[in-house]
Amino acid sequence: MAAKARERYYVTTPIYYVNDAPHIGHAYTTLACDVLARFMRLDGYDVMFLTGTDEHGQKVEKSARAAGMDPQAFTDQVSQNFRDLARAMNFSNNDFIRTTEQRHKDACQALWRALKARDQIYLGSYAGWYAVRDEAYYTEAELVDGPDGGKLAPTGAEVEWVEEPSYFFRLSDWQEPLLKFYADHPAFVAPETRRNEVISFVKSGLHDLSVSRTSFKWGVPVPDDPDHIMYVWLDALTNYMTAAGYPDTECAEYTRYWPADLHMVGKDILRFHAIYWPAFLLAAGLEPPRRVFAHGWWTNEGHKISKSLGNIIDPYHLIEDYGLDPVRYFLLREVPFGKDGDFSHRAMVNRLNGDLANDLGNLVQRVLSMINKNCGAQVPAPGALSEDDQALLTAAQELVDSVRRVIRVQAFHEALEAIWTVVRAANAYVDRQAPWVLRKEDPARMQTVLYVLAETIRHIAILTQPFMPDASARILDQLAVPEDRRAFAALGGEGALTQNTPLPKPEGVFPRYVEAEATAESAG
Repeated sequence: MAAKARERYYVTTPIYYVNDAPHIGHAYTTLACDVLARFMRLDGYDVMFLTGTDEHGQKVEKSARAAGMDPQAFTDQVSQNFRDLARAMNFSNNDFIRTTEQRHKDACQALWRALKARDQIYLGSYAGWYAVRDEAYYTEAELVDGPDGGKLAPTGAEVEWVEEPSYFFRLSDWQEPLLKFYADHPAFVAPETRRNEVISFVKSGLHDLSVSRTSFKWGVPVPDDPDHIMYVWLDALTNYMTAAGYPDTECAEYTRYWPADLHMVGKDILRFHAIYWPAFLLAAGLEPPRRVFAHGWWTNEGHKISKSLGNIIDPYHLIEDYGLDPVRYFLLREVPFGKDGDFSHRAMVNRLNGDLANDLGNLVQRVLSMINKNCGAQVPAPGALSEDDQALLTAAQELVDSVRRVIRVQAFHEALEAIWTVVRAANAYVDRQAPWVLRKEDPARMQTVLYVLAETIRHIAILTQPFMPDASARILDQLAVPEDRRAFAALGGEGALTQNTPLPKPEGVFPRYVEAEATAESAG
């Protein structure tokens, strides 16, 4: 199918702030986008998947100073850490954007000029509370009491009183238009709890937003007034359009991919994406994205993750301890996407040994081993199908519709549960049909049973590709499925395995996790 004839899908991660090293939160958000991007590509879509780094602002300037580095050199170094994480996690992003790139500065200044031309920005002065850590302004009513009697942002960040000249965006004018926009686009914010929070916040009243700073210089200069730099969130949010070719709204990329289909964000930055960003775009006469999904946070063994507690979860350590695909599977299987979740070693091992090694790994290993030993290491020749055979094949063939339905609303855990329903059904079918008994009593029937199982495994492996690309590829390799027959178009009867196709010797895909202590004891 020609690319121009395909539907398109544009998904973005938030761009990550470069004042620190990547952690599980960054990996989690980008993983969700990666699964969506891979799924949509396999489903025939022309996909654009963007991630990158947010490199301006007072917080970055301070972090660079603390490291004894020039801000640009500092951001070059830390931004590379996020590229390295993308490779380590096997992410399939098409583009990686940095806000220090010239293409992005040009886009920011173009958006500023568009807002200014529509009288949406005016010069005034700002006096109020600002949290450098959050790069956010807070009203007096939003502050909370700190442990020492001082005031903190609702996020727990320290705040400082700021007074300086500032340009303002007429956010207050957009209260009613935003509420109408949410009503007209009920799927714009998800999940539902977050949508309700956003609507409640907007209904409580919007105030004009300070969108420039003069007290530091690390940022995008305001057009025609270089004493001001653009507020870091106006700068950062524009990245999604920069990558689509803005400000050239006539270019092929922009007309093809904008508006974005999905911005995936953590719940802590929902306000910027679901209130400020659509207001900026509507005010500039541009289309807002189609959907913003705010997911939850992870805790570590029941404790909030923080530097002070020393319990930051390093994605590299997870990969080293458990393997990449098991980590990818766990993060999207363990917790309903959108809710907070707890990472624990025991839960990880239970998923690895239960779902992966016992359920899927054992199914693949014993079926392919029986084919290797009893069918001349070739795809078996099926005979007439029984009702039991047809029921399992139908469940496998209809699986894509169930998975597609929930993936498109970011219910990743439900997608994996749907797949595992068929995995469990296949294991039960093996036990009922007992091909090891049929080998002696009815070899032709054994071939049919093993063919049905091989076909079911093919469907499962094609559908697990977005979640576990390497492990799924190894399963498909062992079924001798050609590279060009691994997309969803090959699901069903048309892409069925061909009898007598030679198969390689089977190898285990999901080894069981064995505790290091137990290994040491047995060695002793």
